[in-house]
Amino acid sequence: MENLPLFLAYFGMAVMLAMSCIGSTLGVTIGGNATIAGLKKNPDMFGSAMLLCVLPSTQGLYGFAGFFLMLNKLKEMADVLTLNQALAMCAAGLGLGIVGWYSAMRQANLVANGINEISNGQDVFGKTMILAVFPELYAILAFACAFLALPA
Repeated sequence: MENLPLFLAYFGMAVMLAMSCIGSTLGVTIGGNATIAGLKKNPDMFGSAMLLCVLPSTQGLYGFAGFFLMLNKLKEMADVLTLNQALAMCAAGLGLGIVGWYSAMRQANLVANGINEISNGQDVFGKTMILAVFPELYAILAFACAFLALPA
């Protein structure tokens, strides 16, 4: 029972890292699949499509950055971590993990649609890039909340 706070903090960190990275992996794969399909119609679209399909990878970076920040905080206070602090870290990790995963998936779907239209000859690269920022915003907000939830 004395290790429960550390267990909870590490559990939240593990979920945060795993879910955000899995979401990014799946998201980049969705964009990559759309790119490969589109290259059959329009082989000149690779540069634009590549830039779009990499966008969902940032959610994994937010999970990694959150993990790194929490790990440094845990190293500082491992001997004095209270249950309430550990619960806050666990909740922050769960929140960032879930939002990162979902944000990457939704962003990937949006990007894949843009890539498909680029392959059809539509000039929608800039508009797709702008629209892809909106799901990203919520991953950024979740990262900010995870950072703010760190014990002082």
